[in-house]
Amino acid sequence: MTARTDGRRGVTILGSTGSIGTNTVSLIEADPAAYRVEALVGNSNLTLLAEQARRLRPALVVTADADKGQELARLLDGSGLRVAAGDDAVVEAANMPADWVMAAIVGAAGLAPTVAALRRGATVGLANKECLVCAGQLMMAEVGKGGGRLLPVDSEHSAIFQVFDFEQRDRVEKIILTASGGPFRAFAAADMAAITPEQAIKHPKWSMGAKISVDSATMMNKGLELIEAHHLFDMPEDRIDIVVHPQSVIHSLVAYIDGSVLAQLGSPDMRTPIAYALGWPKRINAPVERLDLAKIASLTFEAPDPERFPALRLAREALRAGGNAPTILNAANEVAVQAFRDRRIGFLGIAEVVEAALNERVPRPLASIDDVLAEDKAARVAAAAIVAKKGR
Repeated sequence: MTARTDGRRGVTILGSTGSIGTNTVSLIEADPAAYRVEALVGNSNLTLLAEQARRLRPALVVTADADKGQELARLLDGSGLRVAAGDDAVVEAANMPADWVMAAIVGAAGLAPTVAALRRGATVGLANKECLVCAGQLMMAEVGKGGGRLLPVDSEHSAIFQVFDFEQRDRVEKIILTASGGPFRAFAAADMAAITPEQAIKHPKWSMGAKISVDSATMMNKGLELIEAHHLFDMPEDRIDIVVHPQSVIHSLVAYIDGSVLAQLGSPDMRTPIAYALGWPKRINAPVERLDLAKIASLTFEAPDPERFPALRLAREALRAGGNAPTILNAANEVAVQAFRDRRIGFLGIAEVVEAALNERVPRPLASIDDVLAEDKAARVAAAAIVAKKGR
């Protein structure tokens, strides 16, 4: 970790205007003496990005939208802050001399800047599960080569990280990811075809962005998290279980060979796992509601329904297939989710598009990040064609 002359931790936030990013900003602003912001990266919400920049005074402010650079510069006129736009500028932000980088750009767009931060040895708080889904082996290799560290920010993987005995990895029997079940856990199968985008983005427990909320509704988010857990904890697919836990109090568990099962519990608030990663290796204060088990009274669990939520099967099949299959899974899902939000396909069509894209797959290994990006692009084209056919 790079030493800071003023004793503050240098921080860059990739995706500062999203749900994870705004929560990260709130934690930094709660203790300004502990952090110095090197760079902020946003996308289309330029007003919020400019407001954050004026408060936090980073060395660089970036919009990922190459066409919005002049607008951002106008919003920050007179601030004295350096402004840039486009993909190259996002990677430049990741290369700023920050000790700690929050990787919270949603989707495969976060891959290149996250890898850039890892290559220079930064500690990366990973809130973008798609990076590991698309390029898991390659990303973990970059962690080893760059000398940095990858800290999971997803609540499930943060929970596992906190109770996983890395010195006795061979004593771990399995890891168990918990899932809220989303808003349609109790829906009859016949009712699911009529689900609207407005219903799908209204999560019963978590406050998340629209894309992630839809993934939770289809349970694709849990499939992506399964693949992410495989890479983060070097655990084979058949030793990763998923259990539905509607209260979202137990965030995940690790089972050991002696019969012990260790769990991390907390209120469903993303500021807790963000704070754990931001302060690591020390714990820092997070202004979240404290867990009151007596008030909750009961915790329930059930197996996920693979018939109503086929995304879980597709994710397991993609992980077992390896190579380009997880990249196609992720790319096709992003295309399908956007098509659903645009009302070009129905809710059930999301998994149908992903499965069709996987069925068209020509298996091939991925030897480099460029290979991943090329496969991602091709899979999006294929998925868009499938969506167009479904819409006829």
